[in-house]
Amino acid sequence: MDAVEDIKSRLSIEDVVGEYVQLKRSGRNFKGLSPFAAEKTPSFMVSPEKQIWHDFSSSKGGDMFSFVMEVEGLDFRATLELLAQKAGVDLTQYRGGKGSGNAKQKERLYEALDLAAKFYQVQFSKTKTAYEYVLGKRQFSKVTALEWRLGYSPASGTALMDFLLSKNFTLDELKGAGLVTQRYRGAGDMFRGRIMIPLQDPQGRVIGFTARLLVDDKNAPKYINTPQTMLYDKSRHVYGLHLAKDAIRKSGFAVLVEGNLDVIASHQAGVRQVVATAGTALTEPNLKTLNRFTDDVRLSFDADKAGVAATERAIPIASKVGVSLSIITIPSGKDPDELIKQSKETWQAIIGQSQYALDWLMDRYRNLLDVTSASGKKRFSDVLLPIIRKLQDSVEQDHYMVEVAKVLGVSRDALDKKLVQQPGREEKQMKKLAAAQAPAKMEKLSIDYRKTQDHAMALLLFHTKQRSDASLLAEDMFTTGQARYLFRYLRKYPDYRGDGTDITEGLDEKQVQSMQDYAKILLLQHEELYGDVEAIELDYEVARLQARLIDQYTKNEKQNLMLKLGEADEETTRQLLVRVKELDTLLSKAQQSQR
Repeated sequence: MDAVEDIKSRLSIEDVVGEYVQLKRSGRNFKGLSPFAAEKTPSFMVSPEKQIWHDFSSSKGGDMFSFVMEVEGLDFRATLELLAQKAGVDLTQYRGGKGSGNAKQKERLYEALDLAAKFYQVQFSKTKTAYEYVLGKRQFSKVTALEWRLGYSPASGTALMDFLLSKNFTLDELKGAGLVTQRYRGAGDMFRGRIMIPLQDPQGRVIGFTARLLVDDKNAPKYINTPQTMLYDKSRHVYGLHLAKDAIRKSGFAVLVEGNLDVIASHQAGVRQVVATAGTALTEPNLKTLNRFTDDVRLSFDADKAGVAATERAIPIASKVGVSLSIITIPSGKDPDELIKQSKETWQAIIGQSQYALDWLMDRYRNLLDVTSASGKKRFSDVLLPIIRKLQDSVEQDHYMVEVAKVLGVSRDALDKKLVQQPGREEKQMKKLAAAQAPAKMEKLSIDYRKTQDHAMALLLFHTKQRSDASLLAEDMFTTGQARYLFRYLRKYPDYRGDGTDITEGLDEKQVQSMQDYAKILLLQHEELYGDVEAIELDYEVARLQARLIDQYTKNEKQNLMLKLGEADEETTRQLLVRVKELDTLLSKAQQSQR
């Protein structure tokens, strides 16, 4: 038995899912409101018998691992560790060598950091100046201070170190956690005489700290962060995500601010889809982390030089990751914390009035520069074209080339020439990488497309008679690996009768497990949607799904063909137009078969 099977044998899927979704018994299954969509009628199903879940509103589904990965935004490894902890499974028995030692070392660091947070909280409750700063000057409530685990580090120099050494931690462990540093007089506390803000991972575990001065001092930095450790990497950390992820998922967007205290103030005001990075250092890993929960990210950085520079750097990164980046403009140049103190309602209103990042940048420089002068035109294009060059979507890139040409009153040819003039090494590498990855890229499926193909496969798998009614369908119309493979298998064995979980031909162990889970999801869909439907109605349903799938397929194909037409020569254009005609004929046949 491997680690995954061991965990599954100890945990029931309804208990794991039940920690996130309120489930009610519905026959042999459980039902609840989707955690991935706003709905009033429950469409989220859990099958204890099959140990799978399926969300009819978003067409997502799988086992307990896939559910936690979706709802927590974790990769498989982090999910394995989380569920192993719930199940009481020691993963070290499934690991060998260095990996086992690293896992134990990490657990020790987590323990030390959690104890440090508790120590700082106790010190905070005893320190009047810290208490007055947080509850008075910052206007945070006691509930907020507890929720975010705010604390205070004594100025004595070794208070935390002495406390943790008494709890049997070694000096090397404390240095490894970033809690102790080596000074010329010897080892001592990393943080002294500061408000302590714990940095927590998406599961709420403490991985480091941000420490703020109580009184601003020109001779000392206002903020100090935990250095890079085995647990903390500032280029990957998104502050506040452990408390914001549910609100992000439900609202459909995330607000990104500069400061940790801005995040806390916003949450206290009831706007909880707010997180922060380490200042304006927005990175690709930051956006990838957020993209697990939403593709709509709204920046609320300061409108100073650093904030604008960060926005310029973020636009191509967002394009590469597949995130829609927009900008929130705060009136009178205030930061979120100041605005919230003045008016919570205004803050709630302006986060819904964001402007797409590149449009915001164009407006900003159009107001700063004289775009009617030669120098203004040059400067405007110097700023915008390097960013446009890095956009991954050719249609978006073309749109902004047209817009820049309009603003400057210059020809598109002149801009095109400047766009391709001496692209930097970074741009060349990006283009080379994009070209290498292009064949492997797959357009993101719409929820509707996924639903249609899965419903069609649910019928074709469990009804041999209806397979001949779907003669117009082809393998490339099914765009997920499991659906495509299953369709190909049923074409090869049209008389196959089974539930799909015994299909193993040509699959490795990992693919077999994936197919078995997919087949169980199809069975659950079939029971819910078609269990009581008469045979004649099933004939009509297969024809309807076939027509719908072909309609969606032809629309996607035509869209791709139209993009190719823009750069095609005469012969290629002729071939593409022939393909368009073939798609029209296919769609017509599908529509006729439905009547």
